[in-house]
Amino acid sequence: MSSSLHHLKVFTTYPHECSYLLGKEATTLFVDPKQDVDQNLYTSLSRMGFRRSGLHMYKPHCAGCQACVPARIPVADFIPSRNQKRVLKRNADLRVQSLTELNAQQTYPLYERYICARHHDGDMYPPSIEQFQSFLGQAWDFTRYYCFSLGNEVKAVAVVDHLNDGFSAIYTFFDPADDARSLGKFVILWQIELARQLQLPFVYLGYWVQNCRKMDYKIQYKPIELLDQGEWARLEA
Repeated sequence: MSSSLHHLKVFTTYPHECSYLLGKEATTLFVDPKQDVDQNLYTSLSRMGFRRSGLHMYKPHCAGCQACVPARIPVADFIPSRNQKRVLKRNADLRVQSLTELNAQQTYPLYERYICARHHDGDMYPPSIEQFQSFLGQAWDFTRYYCFSLGNEVKAVAVVDHLNDGFSAIYTFFDPADDARSLGKFVILWQIELARQLQLPFVYLGYWVQNCRKMDYKIQYKPIELLDQGEWARLEA
């Protein structure tokens, strides 16, 4: 463990409504906002199950509940299914641009449509430009915004943090009307392939919650590793 982890200050929130399981309360552990989080510390925290939201590094810390399980894809061993191969082929016509800043004028309308169509029952609804900037517009030194376009139309945006050992897939939003492309699946597959090209071992997907339907997609990428009592282990099929 690095010296920065030994001296790291963390805090917990008061119990609040759980975003994933109906009727449950959640408590969140978060890193001191005054802490300077560089790429090395970020990588160490990701291995411990922390995630980033805006300017905050956090992880669930709920008494009596371990439902939120950190998940990551071991890139070298990943084998796309037949369906996933079709998704890759279907989106081969998209152009990808890597940016260090998020163009809100260009991308917020897509985000707004996405939240209203796919997450109108979630805690990010209703969307606003202020929430968008706070949640996704806070670029760190190692943050990249990957914009996937067809002609002049932005079809999807992936917010990705580059770690020493891979990518942390922070968030993806996409055209909710274009179901045929399976854009959410495609963006993860694209990140896996980019990590493979860069010889990075992992794509961190955030938390998998077994009884949450919206999280089921994460275990469709196989093999998948889950963090259990401080150790990463593969989920057995």
